Amino acid sequence: MSQVIFLSLTASLNPTLVAATTVMLLLERPVRLMCGYLLGAYLTSITLGLVIVFSLSDSSAANTTQNTISPAVDIALGVILLAIAFALYSGRWEQRKERKRARDADKPDKQPPRWQRELSKGSPRTTFAIGALLTLPGGSYLAGLDHIHKLDSPTPVTVLLVIGFNLVMLWLLEVPLAAFIVAPDWTPRAIDRVKAWVGRHAHTFAVRGSAAIGALLVIKGVVGFVS
Repeated sequence: MSQVIFLSLTASLNPTLVAATTVMLLLERPVRLMCGYLLGAYLTSITLGLVIVFSLSDSSAANTTQNTISPAVDIALGVILLAIAFALYSGRWEQRKERKRARDADKPDKQPPRWQRELSKGSPRTTFAIGALLTLPGGSYLAGLDHIHKLDSPTPVTVLLVIGFNLVMLWLLEVPLAAFIVAPDWTPRAIDRVKAWVGRHAHTFAVRGSAAIGALLVIKGVVGFVS
């Protein structure tokens, strides 16, 4: 069960979700927009999750393949995160960002992705559609569903586990939404303070976070191969 929780938290680290949440927080009526996006995300992620979990095979061949692929995926993701941590620490990432800023400065008419432009229109119906389209299963999501399947729980429990997995996976959207509902006056000021603080410490957190998660994934993959 701890692996399921860990994978749901890993799946929540979705750059698209972070970007979408940030955009919606800056628009008018963010609660309505985030509710629309969240309902669309739930529709896709829970439906796909249930379909995938109940479609997984119990054959020994399938289990052998999964036991081989899953550690390999963990190690590959871990190595990628360690490489990102090294790039951030060495300053190469900042150099790349500076070059990208210079290229973007030469293209003043460059537009953001279409989903961001649609979000900026401020329609809950639009955010529902975008949430449904952008919330597609990734590696951590599929690995988490595989672990839920292997628990071999009764059908009602499996359904609740899939729903719970998705609730945890979308916490980056659920927490600010709940904060806006409970404390609508305090939340915008708090978000501004957090954004300023994160901006000052983003590089340190990115390096240490990538290194820590990368190392844990490599260790988990090695242990999976050995066992």
